[in-house]
Amino acid sequence: MISAVSPGVHDSNTPQPDHRAIRPGWVLPSLRGYRRSWAAADALAALTLLVIAVPEQLATSRLAGMPPITGFYAFAAGTVLFALLGSNPQLSVGADSTIAPLFAVGLAHLAPGGSARYVELAGILSVEIGAIVALVWLLRLGWIAGLLSAPIITGFLAGVAVIIVVHQLPDLLGVPAAGGGTIHRLQSTFSELGAVNGWTLAIGLAVLAIVAVAPRVQRRLPGALIGLALATLAVGELGLRRHGVAVLGPIANGAPHLGLVGLSVSVLGRLAPLAAVVSLVVVSQSAATTRAFSDEGGYEVDVGRDLLGVGAGNAVSGLVGAFPVNASPPRTAAVASSGGRTQLTGLLAAAAILALIPAAGLLKDVPLAALSGVLVFVATRIFHVGELTEIARFDRFELGLALVTLLSVALIGVEQGIGVAVGLAILDRTRLSARPQLHVLGRIPGTTSWAPMSAAEHPVQLPGMLVVLFATPLWYGNAVRFRAELDAARRRAIGQPRIVVLDALGMADLDYTGSRSLREALDGLDRDHVGFAVARAGAHLRDNLARCGLLERIGTERFFDSVDAAVTALGRPAEAEAEAAEAEAEAEAEGEETVVDQPAPGAEATVVDQPAPGAEA
Repeated sequence: MISAVSPGVHDSNTPQPDHRAIRPGWVLPSLRGYRRSWAAADALAALTLLVIAVPEQLATSRLAGMPPITGFYAFAAGTVLFALLGSNPQLSVGADSTIAPLFAVGLAHLAPGGSARYVELAGILSVEIGAIVALVWLLRLGWIAGLLSAPIITGFLAGVAVIIVVHQLPDLLGVPAAGGGTIHRLQSTFSELGAVNGWTLAIGLAVLAIVAVAPRVQRRLPGALIGLALATLAVGELGLRRHGVAVLGPIANGAPHLGLVGLSVSVLGRLAPLAAVVSLVVVSQSAATTRAFSDEGGYEVDVGRDLLGVGAGNAVSGLVGAFPVNASPPRTAAVASSGGRTQLTGLLAAAAILALIPAAGLLKDVPLAALSGVLVFVATRIFHVGELTEIARFDRFELGLALVTLLSVALIGVEQGIGVAVGLAILDRTRLSARPQLHVLGRIPGTTSWAPMSAAEHPVQLPGMLVVLFATPLWYGNAVRFRAELDAARRRAIGQPRIVVLDALGMADLDYTGSRSLREALDGLDRDHVGFAVARAGAHLRDNLARCGLLERIGTERFFDSVDAAVTALGRPAEAEAEAAEAEAEAEAEGEETVVDQPAPGAEATVVDQPAPGAEA
């Protein structure tokens, strides 16, 4: 789950990973240079991870529409492969409630949930996701994760939270579940409110309360495990199955089925859009999680290798009959806070999970309402009301992006919602890039530094000299605005500017449309006999200017390393030219005052400023 909890909160007594003793290697990198003194901390962290993972993997399996035991397979596959290939010593990989509803909704359009064909498609999808995520590592395309801005991720998670709650309401209330979209499911659930099973609802709410209260009593208290254990005990001791309380029932606990069934090119094509969407979320969440916890723990990670580890975990998870896996912030936080130093923590927990599989039959009396209570709690943790409030305070437009994403994911569909989210993210960035501000700069008194006129240092704009900063690439989206902003700056300038200096520090690039806009601006300056110079232009910008002929037109001698160098070199000639122009204008004005109008033939002559005859001088 993306940012479901605060990453890796450590207290002063928690031992931190000593990255100096961890030398990178291709296999099991976090175990290189392992010290025996770390074993106790890793074992304790493994126990903590185990008690969290058992109920979580069961609940997530149900959320994914898969047999319960496949959650254990997914956790083991994701954990082991990441330990072998990943670089982060604390990251936990396994079944995750963020992506589970994503692929569950998509797969439900191709096969009934829980059916044999559904399980087959989930395995194929997991392998396809693994290949895509590994390809992201191979081609170094991790920047794709940046297409989702923080407000859109917040809205996306809130939409997923709505889907989780809506899907779990029937099991929580003990009423029949309906298919279809979110609105139809809600209508169906509300129509059955008269048939709510009191025992079922009581169990679900009790487990929800235990999970919510346990961390407040003791941070490491496994509330989900305690809640499931008590609920299962109550069902058996009180005979609640006779009162209509639904349970997991018999659980297949044999060896996993190896390989892929029903694989074909057409199936891969039908699953490709869903795989791309889930892969985007996996890449985004995995990259964000590994970076957050490495920063918190003070150790270095290779994000590319971590993506490879997560991708390999997905591939193996699919090959053993399970479903897609992802990096988990809550479980990673549990490992970090309990002192886990290396991936031995995850390997021990995975081994314990596999050892529990033969005894999985003991889980047959776990009530579905208990799992629903756990999942509803998960939903409350990823619906960040506080963050939505902060976004609203910062910018209403970005709040709109978050809310549109929320509604799209919750009401239209996860795939469509992700498409809308990415489209809105690109649109938002395009909007900001297309509306940059051109800053007028002034010299800070007593220095050679230049700053925007609104700066606190009270910079001074020099007469006859206009210095502007356009701190963004010049491209077709903002080319017209560049011209308009430059013209407006010239009109507002003190005096008539004789020289315009463009500070190109942020203008790292320009496209063909941008070059045309700059050419038109130069044409206007030439018509008004205004000089032009460029300061702090990078090599790439100069190359672009050379290709379109503007470098030659401006003149290489008009390119300077700093704004002050340009002003120093060009300011004096400009000031001399301005003074000469002013002197010429004053001389012309004085000459007009002493000119005598010549009378037209037959007309009376008049003399300007001459005294009348006989008048006192």
